[in-house]
Amino acid sequence: QVQLVESGGGLVQAGGSLRLSCAASGRYFNNYAMGWFRQAPGKEREFVGKISWSGGTTYYGDSVKGRFIISRDNAKNTVYLQMNSLKPEDTAVYYCAALDSYVIAQGRYWGQGTQVTVSS
Repeated sequence: QVQLVESGGGLVQAGGSLRLSCAASGRYFNNYAMGWFRQAPGKEREFVGKISWSGGTTYYGDSVKGRFIISRDNAKNTVYLQMNSLKPEDTAVYYCAALDSYVIAQGRYWGQGTQVTVSS
């Protein structure tokens, strides 16, 4: 199995940037596509983006396209979410997940989440 731990969340002003990290343990990290999701209070979980096992292919939700960038460093067993031009509506708990399928983007393993708060 894969254990995932998110970090890097915090408080940032609107227009600012923040980079989240997701550290993985386990022998099979490099075999998984990875995804980022978020959930704001009172809202359902929202897809943020995903990245293939090699890091060569990415896809983003409409609300973050052009602002967020997903990358991964398989040598470090880590996936990143670079968030730029942050808006108050980006405030949420952000989760990383190891995906069963890059295309379907169904999470198999999940981290505990990290809080991101964007102030006006």
